[in-house]
Amino acid sequence: MRLVLASGSPRRRRLLRALWPDLVVVPSVAVERAGGSPEEDVADNARAKAEEVAGRDQGVIIGADTEVVCGESVLGKPASRSDAAAMLRRLSGGTHKVITALHVIDTRNGRRSSAVERTQVSFRAVGDEEIERYLDRGEYADKAGGYGIQGAAALFVERIDGDYYNVMGLPLCRLGGMLEAFGVSLLDAAPPRGTDRTGGTDG
Repeated sequence: MRLVLASGSPRRRRLLRALWPDLVVVPSVAVERAGGSPEEDVADNARAKAEEVAGRDQGVIIGADTEVVCGESVLGKPASRSDAAAMLRRLSGGTHKVITALHVIDTRNGRRSSAVERTQVSFRAVGDEEIERYLDRGEYADKAGGYGIQGAAALFVERIDGDYYNVMGLPLCRLGGMLEAFGVSLLDAAPPRGTDRTGGTDG
């Protein structure tokens, strides 16, 4: 089965390729939309990405779009270091929501499916000096909300309610269930070379 990720996100690519090594990555050039509610916008953008790639490639196409929502505000990708600092100050000491929409299209038969995943993320109070030290690492670039939970920003996270991988931009549990309905089981793919098949959870 040809599985195609309609996204240029390196985080989504790494997550999905770890489960499906033969993943094909075809970044979408669809123009992202805004103006509705955050959930409407991510759903529209995920669909647009999948449809744009389905128009020029074949297989089971996966579109995804993620937003960070703090109160009534959507925090997109920061335009600068100062923009990222302002976002992190807003997130400090509170709880925000990460929303990811998925849209899957099978070009063989036109079948499609969509879903939206939501995760609540709570930050501890983070001081300005810590924020500056975090920004020095450069991890904020190209990340909605100005942070990546898989990096040093994990030191700011007190609690997560929901799918951890959703905060990285690809809710794998939800996606896996969607793909099963298309006859694609991520469990059936051969593991990447060098994968340790004997290890388990450290205890």
